[in-house]
Parts: sequence; structure tokens; C-alpha cells
Amino acid sequence: MKTEQSVLEKIEPTVTELGYEVVDVEFAKKYGEDNLTIFIDCPSGVSLDDCEKVHYAIDPLLDELDPTGGKPYVLNVSSPGLDRPFKKQRDYERNYGKEVEVKLYAPQKGKKLFEGVLVSRNENTVTIQVKGEEITLENTKVALVRPLVKFE
Repeated sequence: MKTEQSVLEKIEPTVTELGYEVVDVEFAKKYGEDNLTIFIDCPSGVSLDDCEKVHYAIDPLLDELDPTGGKPYVLNVSSPGLDRPFKKQRDYERNYGKEVEVKLYAPQKGKKLFEGVLVSRNENTVTIQVKGEEITLENTKVALVRPLVKFE
């Protein structure tokens, strides 16, 4: 079983019990060290105190699991960030009616980047509304969908 999946299965009940959602688990080498990063979210947003609370709650669970087979690693607990790409169906569902950006692997209608309002997403397609026109894109052609962040 992949490290990320085994970690998710071990910590998710505890994180959920604390009132948070595990949105992603990432295990990667960064700056020469193995890093295990747990991304959490909740409707009211995530503060540094929230990350610390989750960190202390899952640390003993991870010690028990030993996801790296005894090798040292850095544990990080983080918010997903404003522009985190959507990974799960619930990410899409939470953002229906909101502005998003969609990046494609190859151009469609002469463009690789679309900005519009997220209308729907299913196992085959994602639909956005751009200037009153609905555009449906095949999921296999979509590189990423994330919230559109505008700074004014």
C-alpha cells in the first residue's frame, strides 16, 4: 500500500473527530529530507493553532504506523491554501457557483486556460460558464481546476 494511502487511513478518523477534513496527504523529498505533509481544511478556515492541534493528535498515530519503516521524516500539517487544485469530487461540489480556472493539457477552442463559474463535474466532464456560455471539458483533457484568486 502506498505511504499516502496508509497514512490517510490511519489518521482520517482522528482528524475528522477533531472537526477537520483531510484534503490531501503528500509524501515527498524536499530540501534533502523526507516530508510527510497533511493538508487539512474546515468550513471556517484553518489557523496555525488548528494545524498544531492536528499535529499533536496524529503524531502518536504515525509513530505507531511508522510510515517510513524507521527512516526519519519531517511531519507538516498545513492548510490547503487559497488556490489549491481540486482533487476530490467534494472539492468540486463545494465550489459550484464560484469562479475557477481550468488548465488543459492541450488547447481547445484555441485556448489552454479558461476562467469561469463552475457549473458541474461528473466522472467524465467538468462544465463551466464563461460569459454566459456553458463550456464542457473532458476530465481526461483537464490538467487542473482550482479556485480563481483575484487580488484587487
